[in-house]
Amino acid sequence: MMETIWYRVQKMKKFLVAIGLLSVFTVNATQKITVFAAASLTNALQEISHIYQQQHNDQQIIFSFASSSTLAKQIAQGAPADIFISADQPSMDYLIDHHVIKHQQLLLRNSLVLITQTNSTLPQIKIDSATDWNVLLPAGERMAIGDPDYVPAGKYAKQSLTNLNSYHRLEPQLARANNVRSALMLVEMGEAKLGIVYSTDAKISQKVKVIGQFPSQSFAPIEYPITLINNSANAFYNFILSDQANVIFKKYGFITE
Repeated sequence: MMETIWYRVQKMKKFLVAIGLLSVFTVNATQKITVFAAASLTNALQEISHIYQQQHNDQQIIFSFASSSTLAKQIAQGAPADIFISADQPSMDYLIDHHVIKHQQLLLRNSLVLITQTNSTLPQIKIDSATDWNVLLPAGERMAIGDPDYVPAGKYAKQSLTNLNSYHRLEPQLARANNVRSALMLVEMGEAKLGIVYSTDAKISQKVKVIGQFPSQSFAPIEYPITLINNSANAFYNFILSDQANVIFKKYGFITE
């Protein structure tokens, strides 16, 4: 009888060890892919990764969304990114200059718009060098933009306003945000009367409306280059470039041609 009990105990131990080894194998078998991407890509990439992981349940996609220049510096300092998608070319050039990457390609384009809260009585306007900002943004009111010192959306905004001879007039009233989604949020919350964001950011919010489009000739082309840093993420990288992902990017307002 004692021998039978001992046998059962040993059998149970072997079973538990086997289960433990299986669990370790299962954990190790899940490949984690880390994507560093511009904040403006948040919604589109999350939907794309959801579809991809339904087809590849052995892979887990992890995102780090922030300002492109911030992400580029983190990668150059050794942050473990497998894929990087920037909202501007200079951030990608930074990694090339620091010998982190060699190759990149254009993924998307975007446009720049002026937004206000949906309940605002401001009408649709034409933005040019004759725009009356004194009416749109009276003294004491604020306009949210990405910080022009390092946020791509803010750099494009500053470039456009400068070329339209308006930046010097508006600079004291700018509310500088750490990324374009934060600028969007300041308008949504009523902390800023106006905001300059990408058209794709305005599209995903029900709390703001577009009242003006910045002329494309007033700022450099808004381009999103992509690079593969780790070849182990090649499958997801190719999926981002696929026609299936293209449809999702278009849904969120990105220009894919």
